[in-house]
Amino acid sequence: MKDKFFNYIHKLQDAITSKLEAIDGNAAFKEDLWKRPEGGGGRTRVIENGNVFEKGGVNISGVHGKLPKSMQNYFGVKDADFFACGLSLVLHPKSPMVPTVHANWRYFEMYNQNGDIVDQWFGGGQDLTPYYLFDEDAKHFHQICKAACDKHNLEFYPKYKARCDEYFYNSHRNEARGVGGLFFDYCKKTDSMSMQNWYDFVAEVGNSFLEAYVPIVEKRKSLPYTKAQRNWQEIRRGRYVEFNLVHDKGTLFGLKTNGRIESILMSLPPHVQWVYDHHPEKGSEEERLLNVLQNPVDWV
Repeated sequence: MKDKFFNYIHKLQDAITSKLEAIDGNAAFKEDLWKRPEGGGGRTRVIENGNVFEKGGVNISGVHGKLPKSMQNYFGVKDADFFACGLSLVLHPKSPMVPTVHANWRYFEMYNQNGDIVDQWFGGGQDLTPYYLFDEDAKHFHQICKAACDKHNLEFYPKYKARCDEYFYNSHRNEARGVGGLFFDYCKKTDSMSMQNWYDFVAEVGNSFLEAYVPIVEKRKSLPYTKAQRNWQEIRRGRYVEFNLVHDKGTLFGLKTNGRIESILMSLPPHVQWVYDHHPEKGSEEERLLNVLQNPVDWV
């Protein structure tokens, strides 16, 4: 299973980066191959200063070795070995009219001292963070997420949509990071779902990503915007940074397992602001966005 999924994310990375380069029309992804001293490595691809994408990363990694003490405590195990692989992407468009997007699909195995698999699971999801809210874009994104889920289980979309709303939430701000999407973790073998079934589901979601995001980019990338709207985008990017550094489990796992810092922190935007006690104008589009982020919305 680990080889199968690792091969899958290699192909998915190629498909996604090729499509994004075509959309941008100017910038190309720079590739870094890196190795982790304790075992494994990855293939980082970053795009910067493009026509459409100001900064973005589409990264894959496969790491293995002894589970660090901090993670042993987290999982409640002793002297375990692990293998983890996944694809993680974040795209920060230049225009405030185009939403930031994040996605991640991953697989994890844990072994005993004999090398036997004692636990294994899939996780992942994808979520949208607009700066100016176009309701039809949020509906489109969620409709594609729902369609991917419904092919496998009609309970998946409402379940994983709710988990996304709960997870991507800046509790210290009492607001969601964005308009959500899907979030699932610890997807393990059950009576009704084999690991192959979970693989098929995660691959379905991964394959749906471009269909969920690209039409939104194409529709919004050429819209005009003002300096004030760009300032708002940078202020909202600050909230994105806060989530990734305070709450994000993937960031924590990467740092705790001696991952590659440049790859872990590629999710941070290049231009960002923290304005003291900032409040948008009453009745503005900026205020409407904040109001929507206060409570989860059923987009489909």
